[in-house]
Amino acid sequence: MDGIFGRTGGLAAADQLALLRVLGLLLQLGLTLLGSDAFGLTLQPEPLWWVFGLESAYLALTLWLRHPLYRQSAGIFIALLLDTLFWISWLWFSGGATNAFISLLLVPIALAAVTLPAWGSWSLAALSTLAYSLMILSLPEGHMRHHGMDMSSHFLGMWLNFVVSALVLTTSVALISRRLRRQDTELGWLRENQLRQEQLLALGTASAQMAHQLATPLASLRLLLDEAMEEGLDAEAQAQMGQALSRCEVTLNELRRATESIRERRRQAVTLAALGQNMRQQLMLLMPEVDFSLTLPAGLTEREIITDASLLPALLALVDNAAKASLNNTGEPKVEIGFDSLGDTRLEINIKDYGRGIEAHLLGELGLMPVASRTGMGVAVLLSHASLEKLGGELVLHNGPQGCEARISLPLLPVSAGKGDAA
Repeated sequence: MDGIFGRTGGLAAADQLALLRVLGLLLQLGLTLLGSDAFGLTLQPEPLWWVFGLESAYLALTLWLRHPLYRQSAGIFIALLLDTLFWISWLWFSGGATNAFISLLLVPIALAAVTLPAWGSWSLAALSTLAYSLMILSLPEGHMRHHGMDMSSHFLGMWLNFVVSALVLTTSVALISRRLRRQDTELGWLRENQLRQEQLLALGTASAQMAHQLATPLASLRLLLDEAMEEGLDAEAQAQMGQALSRCEVTLNELRRATESIRERRRQAVTLAALGQNMRQQLMLLMPEVDFSLTLPAGLTEREIITDASLLPALLALVDNAAKASLNNTGEPKVEIGFDSLGDTRLEINIKDYGRGIEAHLLGELGLMPVASRTGMGVAVLLSHASLEKLGGELVLHNGPQGCEARISLPLLPVSAGKGDAA
């Protein structure tokens, strides 16, 4: 599991934690050298200097490795565990339970509660409580009585206060910290989603403007083609030009209908047989050069999904990308399309190409934002992902043994659901 310092701004947080640990060592040195008489510390000089030497070497090493070390929860826990052991060692050789600064054992617990999962703070709390208990049990009898007074109840009260403080840190503080981290994650997701929606809005606006601008030139081209045909234009050229114009006109009309449907939020239940037939027709009309196979199991033909006008263009865009990838790699625009079910509630559509696959570092980003690659900006995948997400679906891309495979998951209507509109 990634540590809290693995997120944005983590390097600055790692530096802050390192600074706190340096200040802790300086505090130990200051109390030992300057505050022992003022605070009544019972010092054992020789072992203390060994503790300071080892702690300084350890602190220098972890400061040098702080950025990679603090990127994982395990690294943070090890650092705080060793900090706790050094604090215990310093306290043991400077008076033990009689040391007025024994509550400083709570500092690593507090840091663990903020930065680690629950097991981290509970582990350090258990270790510190055990060490404190041993310090109290090892107190000489003379320390239990002061000027004739029995101090055992005083030390017991200090121990109980420490235990209660540790419990507060491991429960309340840890709970608040986890809640803040979860809110931070949700806010990050919302910011990314808002950015994606803004990009989609910009793309939709640009598409609508271009569609409007294309209408007039296409009408003019149709008139010119009719005139050329009357003047005896080559038959093959006529066919090619007519096919290209028909494709443009069909796409433009589909875009207009889709825009109206999306604006009015019209949705309807469609059988998979009808969806498969529409895909075949559109592919043969708009992409006659594509060599595709479409497999729909007999048991799924009458199952239904809720769809709108954006689903078919999204699927066709993915097929077009797959055909181009196959063509660039093998010289043939070959695509395999397969329908399957995931249990009884989800439909899976697999679109497989025979291309070179997608760069590994782009797999996690394609569909979420425009991404520059050797084949374009990934806008078609971005729009398809948004359309499928709006219908409760999901798009996952992964590289297979040959080429890339797009897996589309959509919710299936229950078998008993009737046909008709679904607003």
